[in-house]
Amino acid sequence: MSGPLSSLKILDFSTLLPGPFASLLLADLGAEVLRVESPTRMDLVRVLPPHDGGTSTSHAYLNRNKRAIALDLKRPEALEVVKKLVGEYDIVLEQFRPGVMDKLGVGYAALKAINPRLIYVSITGYGQSGPYKDRAGHDINYLALAGLASYTGRRDSGPLPLGVQLADIAGGSLHGVIGLLAAVVQRQVTGLGQQVDVSMTDCAFSLHAMAGAGYLGAGVEPDMENQALNGGSFYDYYRTRDGRWFSVGSLEPQFMQQFCQAIGRPELAARGLSPKPEDQRALKREIEIEFERRDFAEWCQRFAALDACVEPMLPLSEAVEHPQIQARGLVTEVPRDGLPAQRQLACPLKFSGGLPAPRHIGAAVGAHTEEVLAELGYSAEQIAALRAVKALG
Repeated sequence: MSGPLSSLKILDFSTLLPGPFASLLLADLGAEVLRVESPTRMDLVRVLPPHDGGTSTSHAYLNRNKRAIALDLKRPEALEVVKKLVGEYDIVLEQFRPGVMDKLGVGYAALKAINPRLIYVSITGYGQSGPYKDRAGHDINYLALAGLASYTGRRDSGPLPLGVQLADIAGGSLHGVIGLLAAVVQRQVTGLGQQVDVSMTDCAFSLHAMAGAGYLGAGVEPDMENQALNGGSFYDYYRTRDGRWFSVGSLEPQFMQQFCQAIGRPELAARGLSPKPEDQRALKREIEIEFERRDFAEWCQRFAALDACVEPMLPLSEAVEHPQIQARGLVTEVPRDGLPAQRQLACPLKFSGGLPAPRHIGAAVGAHTEEVLAELGYSAEQIAALRAVKALG
């Protein structure tokens, strides 16, 4: 089984999370992904704890199904290898600050001259233009600057760092894949490639969705706990007597009626429709009191048979074992040399034609260098010469 993207060949120059998560998804869907890494400057994800069998679990996951070549791009001989590679790998994914790839001699203009069909996806914090284009940043900075953090949190305690990297993944990785595939579709029509400029801040800004529409169209400023879906209504989390939590999303009247009946307070159902903040705060307090009367297990039993948009908040260890997660096959076993297969998050997309099984965990630096060079037509003597001038890792 080859997968729906088996016709794509991608050179991945990215490190850390946004680019590698994007190319992971592409590789899971069948694309041939070749990581180009520096032999002298390590991708920090390779040493990020925890480790399993001596390998970072994050690296093993983010780089599964990808081959790895080590090239020192500061060496002219390595640049010649890249130029040969773009004859076959006609999609480039990179994550350096604007101008870095140009200085190395492998920017879009230089590589496009070799292959006009080249699609060149650049994922950066602030994009290829604007006053912040050269500024350093991390996920938390992009969320703050884009305004998302301003209404994510509690009024009395302020904004909170999210448990997942929203700007990196939803902003950079997923929009990077969307842009890449859109450019592939257009290339099928025009025969030409192009550069795709993905700013994690831009894409995070677009995630405002309903709150952004409300502000730009009606002047309603979103704030912490002043929206129906950010804690400003009964749509929220509630603590049980034994210190665990339940999510309540019973917005529609039929769900609210079931929920209020289940907690023994059917008269509260009508109050769920009130738009007044003071009414919602009073309603939430009534719900809090009811949840605090019973333990987590009892609430689980009570809500299990109800279709009321009420679910327990599970730690990852329990989520992995949940029947729905298991039925959807969201955990997979990935082969690794000399060790038992490693459990990893599976590709979440389902195709009626199926997907190829995972082939291997993230590879060592330069694990496939000689194999790839041989495919390009390099002889053993030529490869040895490249090693002698330290162009290879």
